[in-house]
Amino acid sequence: MAKSKAVKEEMINDALKSLNEAESVVFAEYRGIDVSSMTDLRKNSRSAGVKLKVFKNTLFRKATEGTKFEIINEHLKGPLIYGVSSDAVAPAKLLVDYANDNDSIVVKGGVLQGAMLDSDAVNSLAKIPPREQLLAMLVGVTQAPISGFIRTLNSVPAQLVRVLSAICDKKKYLI
Repeated sequence: MAKSKAVKEEMINDALKSLNEAESVVFAEYRGIDVSSMTDLRKNSRSAGVKLKVFKNTLFRKATEGTKFEIINEHLKGPLIYGVSSDAVAPAKLLVDYANDNDSIVVKGGVLQGAMLDSDAVNSLAKIPPREQLLAMLVGVTQAPISGFIRTLNSVPAQLVRVLSAICDKKKYLI
């Protein structure tokens, strides 16, 4: 049954709204995926903050016109599922992790900051640690010189106390 023009316009507007808020888009081909697997994937996408949608490719092409994701249009072939998020890494991580466990999902590519990513680049993007972990690593790196300096400053009085204690112990034995 063909969709009415109003329904198609609504789908395009929904896709356009998602794209305007997005940092990245990752798309994957799905063939032969069962309903329970797709339900699991959608559940995982909600918890990861990724909007996961299946659009007709022609409608998605119309939605991307005039956006930073327009470069994706020539790569939209076959049954595709789109992961869209304001977190640049989340869609890649979600779809790559799911594709590793499920053969019916094949990551085809994506767009990040107006640049087209092939499947290898999406796999590399998925290996980037989560934002919170990156921030923790940054704090650790910036804190390391300061904490090393503090330890150095604390070691001087501690060594002095140990030397004085050793001298005191030695004098007790001499008396």
